[in-house]
Amino acid sequence: MEITPEIKDRINQIDEKFQAINQKTETHLEGLLWSKPITYWDYIQTDALLNLQIQRTTLPDEMVFIMYHQVNELLFKMILWEIQQVSHCDKLTTEFFAERLMRISRYFDMLTTSFDIMGDGMEVEQYLKFRNTLTPASGFQSAQYRMIEFASTDLINLIDHRFRATIDRNTPYEHAFNHLYWQAAGKDYQTGEKSYLLQEFERKYKKEFLSLMEEYNTINLWCKFKQLPEADQQNADLIAAMRHYDKTVNITWVMGHYNAAVKYIESVPGNHEATGGSDWKKYMLPKYQRRIFFPELWSKEELEKWGE
Repeated sequence: MEITPEIKDRINQIDEKFQAINQKTETHLEGLLWSKPITYWDYIQTDALLNLQIQRTTLPDEMVFIMYHQVNELLFKMILWEIQQVSHCDKLTTEFFAERLMRISRYFDMLTTSFDIMGDGMEVEQYLKFRNTLTPASGFQSAQYRMIEFASTDLINLIDHRFRATIDRNTPYEHAFNHLYWQAAGKDYQTGEKSYLLQEFERKYKKEFLSLMEEYNTINLWCKFKQLPEADQQNADLIAAMRHYDKTVNITWVMGHYNAAVKYIESVPGNHEATGGSDWKKYMLPKYQRRIFFPELWSKEELEKWGE
């Protein structure tokens, strides 16, 4: 191989890279002699990924249910990855904000159009059998979805609307946590006692949630939007993109999930509780929760008719 000026320049750049971290370039170059070429299956970790689907029953359609929810979680991770870049960007530009917002929206658009996979992709009879083996687990316990909420909007917009007047930025995070909108779905409405579903969820994630609530208190997507130049905040296309994200997450995606649940859970007479035992209709329906990430971008009439 001819050592061209371009190759010499590249070697010098590599040397500078390793010197900057107090490493010997010669050692790293020798390591290349013994390293294996990368393959697709090693890079993507295909074998590990395809061995994460563990059924609890012998019913074939349970595999559809498992894989669908795992795909959801991967998309949630992609969404969080993009939000983190915006939130932790010290020199945020409108162009960067808008591009990442469009990425996030595309991921959620993909989620909203995917419910036919689960809604039409399983036999009702099979679902009604294997769902009993899932109790008390529930999609309610998706921690990443909660993280997306914390990272998207001011915390007050995630508080149960019945208690918002008593909570502000000076309220302890622990108190605010106990009044988040989804808390009601995990409590007995008569006694106020937390269900096993909610107790386990908090045992696993509460410490992390409290940390994220504090972290994103001033760097969530809405805060970052308000840091953009005033003229850009009035840009019709950017406002439309913000509204699209808000509606997609809090109405379209939720209603897709709700309609899929109705098809299966209410397909037979009897107990229509979710696997976690929650009042899933009041938990899911936007008109009850009135969860809105960017209320300032909607008219009074739109807010009053939210989710209808």
